[in-house]
Amino acid sequence: MFQEISQKKIAEIVEGRIINQSNELLISQIAIDSRQILHPDKTLFVALRGAKADGQAFIPQLADLGVKTFLVHHDYDELVAPDLCFIKVSDTRRALQLLAKFQRSLFTNPVVSIAGSNGKTIVKEWLGQILGQKYAVAKSPKSYNSQVGVPLSIFGIEGYHQVAILEAGISKAGEMSALEEMIKPNLGIFTNLGTAHQEGFESLESKLEEKLSLFSGSNFLIYCKDQKHVSERIEALFPMDKLVGWSDRAGAEFTRSVKVKGNASRLILMKSDLSTHTFQVPFTDVASLENITHVIVAAMTLGLNAESIQEGILHLKSVDMRLTLKPGINDSLLIDDTYNNDLAGLKVALDFMHQQRPKRRKILILSDLLQQGSPEKIYEEVAELIKKYQFDLLFGVGKEIFFLEQEFPEAFTGFSSTEELLTNLDPETFANDMILITGARVFGFEEVVNRLQQRIHGTTLEINLNALTHNYNFYKKLISPKTKVMVMVKAFAYGGGAVEIANQIQTMGANYLGVAFSDEGVALRKQGIKLPIMVLNAMQESFGLCSEFDLEPVVFSPEFFESLASWCTVHGTTMRIHLDMDTGMHRLGFDRKQLDKLKSLIQLNPQLEIASIYTHLVGADEDIHREFSLSQLKDFEEMKNEVIDILSYKPLVHALNSAGIVAFPEFQFDMVRLGIGLYGVEVTGKHDLALRAISTLKTTISQVKELEAGETIGYSRKGVLSTGGKIATLAIGYADGYDRRFSNGKGYVLINGQKASIIGNICMDMCMVDVSGMEVKAGDEAIIYGEKISLKELADQIGTIPYELLTNISTRVKRVYYLD
Repeated sequence: MFQEISQKKIAEIVEGRIINQSNELLISQIAIDSRQILHPDKTLFVALRGAKADGQAFIPQLADLGVKTFLVHHDYDELVAPDLCFIKVSDTRRALQLLAKFQRSLFTNPVVSIAGSNGKTIVKEWLGQILGQKYAVAKSPKSYNSQVGVPLSIFGIEGYHQVAILEAGISKAGEMSALEEMIKPNLGIFTNLGTAHQEGFESLESKLEEKLSLFSGSNFLIYCKDQKHVSERIEALFPMDKLVGWSDRAGAEFTRSVKVKGNASRLILMKSDLSTHTFQVPFTDVASLENITHVIVAAMTLGLNAESIQEGILHLKSVDMRLTLKPGINDSLLIDDTYNNDLAGLKVALDFMHQQRPKRRKILILSDLLQQGSPEKIYEEVAELIKKYQFDLLFGVGKEIFFLEQEFPEAFTGFSSTEELLTNLDPETFANDMILITGARVFGFEEVVNRLQQRIHGTTLEINLNALTHNYNFYKKLISPKTKVMVMVKAFAYGGGAVEIANQIQTMGANYLGVAFSDEGVALRKQGIKLPIMVLNAMQESFGLCSEFDLEPVVFSPEFFESLASWCTVHGTTMRIHLDMDTGMHRLGFDRKQLDKLKSLIQLNPQLEIASIYTHLVGADEDIHREFSLSQLKDFEEMKNEVIDILSYKPLVHALNSAGIVAFPEFQFDMVRLGIGLYGVEVTGKHDLALRAISTLKTTISQVKELEAGETIGYSRKGVLSTGGKIATLAIGYADGYDRRFSNGKGYVLINGQKASIIGNICMDMCMVDVSGMEVKAGDEAIIYGEKISLKELADQIGTIPYELLTNISTRVKRVYYLD
């Protein structure tokens, strides 16, 4: 919570011009989202300008809600109201950062900050959990590590916190100075250096120096000396007395030795004074062992003894520390936040829940919030949040959680332990509900999630909603602020699951959705999607559905136009339609010879309103077709002008798909259609590093077998281990959408970070991989595709395109959505 200060003081901090201040009004909360206001009269609303929207557009409704203080850009024409205060600045984001800098200056306890290319969030969470055994810890919620995320994290630091842990992430040169100014870490942790966001830097060296600038004023910096390039630069930039290096070789402040046994490891650290500490850790993979070593060294540097660290490690598991949306029993939706342990994280989870499609009831399953200061004060704020988000049922687990019973005597049911909750939890009492499950790791709420999850095929397709938002914002930056965006969610949203992705797109601020068939649009409407929906292939028998569910069909021929117009006349209704102009695709659409007929039909049938006119480029993704694409666009301009000239209104005009947005930005017209690019595939090849893969297809090993030399594997005995070896059977086959053309070494998967080639023919429900020489076991995870196995690479391997691989994923594969 922001320290209570006056409007005048805020204006001084941000170097702004204040208009209409109130000497009596004090501010204790800061908000950048109109949906997150708890105490309107005590809130400063910071109007940020972003890819989605300008925060200043929400000021009137916030004023109606009771917000009285606004931080705005200097060009804002304020509402005329005697009780509203406006603080004008040239840059509201910079002003937000100055407020965070002020808030940070008030906190005198240690601040730990983490930078690097990978592992930042997991190191932060594990360190927070281990320190949380003994101390009240503030930490960045999820991956709030950006120019806006860091200020919000700092505002979550309370007076009772004994240590704060803040992530710092950058994507281009020049960003770290603002983060360093706000965070001012006492202890730094540098995880590693990779190629993520490399497009924002001149070189790997410049990125490393930018990241390391965060620690210029730190007392100590923890790093791995075995990363030679990183350690050499660190040791050149910083004095040795502030460096805390660890290594698997002698000569570091901490020398590490790892002995792997089964599913766990024994990690031994010898300090430079020759004192030795041994830890049992539940990890064997290289990345987790690196991350936990950073955590242990940081905890010891902060003064935590080895016994307390080991106690904390016992509660850690190699699980994804993400906010995840999962299908629940009886058409319910589960939001899995089963490691969260603080108010900041709870607020993020509640906001995520609020963005989901409506369900019959809202249910909260919550544990004690550990090491969080005065219980009365904490649960008073929790109660306010519960009221704001209007939960129907509350299940509490722990001792202090019973403070909520007096506030919600009819809705609250309390349990002293997770075991007691599970004993009394009947999954069949839930149907079509939204269930948020959030609690500290020690409570083991993953068992609650397992009890309430829908039992589907074990293979999962994970959809990263943060990556989806990142990709959307990337394309938004390429187009004019006035250009609208239609997002294509046809074919089950390119395999990702149309309803949840459409809901996220709606939240992001898109203007239109595009589907292939009417039943896809109907399904979206039935799940609460409100955006306008264009239907590419509406059949005559679906005209009634288009009318009933407010869907807008594409009209592509005179015959189809006449048929739809006649249907509307008979039923006494109107309909919005989209005109498809064929400029070279020669698939569907009006060609030049049909324009006169089209114009006549439009004039005779006012019951059909032209919502948009569009065409489709044939080869925008390939430079070889550039001249043809330009001729298409020229023809389209002439054709759409002919139609618009006879109208008394102006329909939307659009021609560009994902590739076209990149290749022909001067032809944005009124709207663009974003498809495959949103899902992480940049087909022109010009911005491969700028996009993030949104989906990861993964499965598990069912069994591992040792085979003798010459034994064969699979149908038709196509797989052969000529010298013998070891195979693993995976729970995925061509019925799940894993293309059979990947058989016999054409494809591979990743298991514990190592490549394992497909051996033999892929079966309907299973496939086999060669794991000779690898340490694997039943239950291990196998990545089919994702960030480390690109769809482009896989598609090239079998002579197809990424679209086919994405859309082939079977509906029997469980979709899981998460925020990283």
